[in-house]
Amino acid sequence: MRIVAGTLAVLLAGGAAVAKPQAPQPGAPAASVTATMPELVPLPERLELTGGEPFAIGASTVVYVTSGDAAVSRAARDLTEWIRRASGFLLATATAGPTGSRIQIGVDAARQELGPEGYEIAIEPGRLALTARTAAGIFYGAQTIRQLLPYTAEYEALLFQQPRELKLPALRITDAPRYPWRGAMLDVARHFFTVDDVRRFVDLLALHKMNRLHLHLSDDQGWRIAIRRWKDLTLKGGRTEVGGTPGGFYTQAQYTELIAYAAERFITVVPEIDMPGHTNAALSSYAELNCNGQAPAPFTGTEVGFSSLCVEEEVTYRFIDDVVGEIARLTPGPYFHMGGDEVKTLKPEQYRAFVERVQKIVQKHGKEMIGWDEIAPATLLPTTIVQHWRPDADRATLARAPRLIMSPADRSYLDMKYDADTALGLRWAGLVPVKTAYDWDPAALVDARPEAILGVEAPLWSETLANMRDAEFMALPRLAAIAELGWSPRAQHDWERFRVRLGAQGARWSALGINFYRDPAVTWK
Repeated sequence: MRIVAGTLAVLLAGGAAVAKPQAPQPGAPAASVTATMPELVPLPERLELTGGEPFAIGASTVVYVTSGDAAVSRAARDLTEWIRRASGFLLATATAGPTGSRIQIGVDAARQELGPEGYEIAIEPGRLALTARTAAGIFYGAQTIRQLLPYTAEYEALLFQQPRELKLPALRITDAPRYPWRGAMLDVARHFFTVDDVRRFVDLLALHKMNRLHLHLSDDQGWRIAIRRWKDLTLKGGRTEVGGTPGGFYTQAQYTELIAYAAERFITVVPEIDMPGHTNAALSSYAELNCNGQAPAPFTGTEVGFSSLCVEEEVTYRFIDDVVGEIARLTPGPYFHMGGDEVKTLKPEQYRAFVERVQKIVQKHGKEMIGWDEIAPATLLPTTIVQHWRPDADRATLARAPRLIMSPADRSYLDMKYDADTALGLRWAGLVPVKTAYDWDPAALVDARPEAILGVEAPLWSETLANMRDAEFMALPRLAAIAELGWSPRAQHDWERFRVRLGAQGARWSALGINFYRDPAVTWK
């Protein structure tokens, strides 16, 4: 879409492009500047090309930061670095208001209409202003400006000999997310991912304005976080992974480092310790957790549903209390995920009693419990969150959930194959090309109150994923599709427009070294 400045301004609001005629002034020269609608993902709530000359970033441009918040300063440094890479200019920073070419970044607590994560960008000749009510809003606004810059901003090395002026179109963006929960899950239990791998995954989330990282830390194949009171969980249970290759685990210091890295990018880590099923790594580490008092052999296959903690023994709840307590103390976020899925060895009444007892343990340690949608029939606290994943789950039962995260496997599971020829991934929930991942409404899948739906999450299970390149290939571009469902207003979801905007991200992802899938339905540039 091309717009002639001074003749039309295009306003994207509620999914419609609204033409706003601008009457020319008597005697005014014909407009000669053209602007192209930026191809942003996720699409902002409101984006208007205002016409007029673009904002030129050159050697004299100054970055003016009006907030003393360390997170705001960090966002300003990131923006300055992206500009340096794209232009060759290392811009000066100031805390007193310059009057020339300037980039203004500031927090205005009075801007209540922007909400806790919203922001406003105003670009005009001589000035770019980024304003938000919070530092989080500044961070998300900086990610939008990042997409307005050339994709060369992602290369660490300068690609040209002489600095060159950058020009950004005159526009105004007012933006805030649709849902407060916009996340992805990384399964580090089936295959272990290093600290550096997880950091890279965090960076992918941050690029797309996602704010939750759900870490699946335990399963039948491996236990991935050190618990001081139960050291054999990692000494024994952390040694294996799918296929029999060596596993691994995070020390408590490493886990704390990951949380801090995510927090700098306004991402909350949600730890999951799966129970009562998916527990063979724990059962093989401690015989007393088994009803027969015998530890099974380590498991490196991919079958599910065969393992369970001994829910009738008190040692099980002492174990859970210790594990939840240690992880809760390490995790500043308010959530703890207890798993709860695919339990095939317990009676329904045993399972419900277990969920309700674990819920109290989680609450005792100051956290809000999350569980997969099998927990929905239990008596749940108002603070408990149900994560919907089974496409055939009972809608009426889900509707009773106090709060919901939407992760339907046939739409949002990033480990499903794109098509029949995809080498990686599984297909038990069906094939999930990008259009399938994008073309659904989280609010339409259940009969719950709209306010009960916290948002969306895209799980990435790792049965077939051995390294981060595998994870990237299965995540992108579908992660971007789920990100837009969580951020952009429902009325703006349009597959034909999205696939063009998504295709424009390919050059940026390539510059970042991301191994992504080039879905043939997307218009790649």
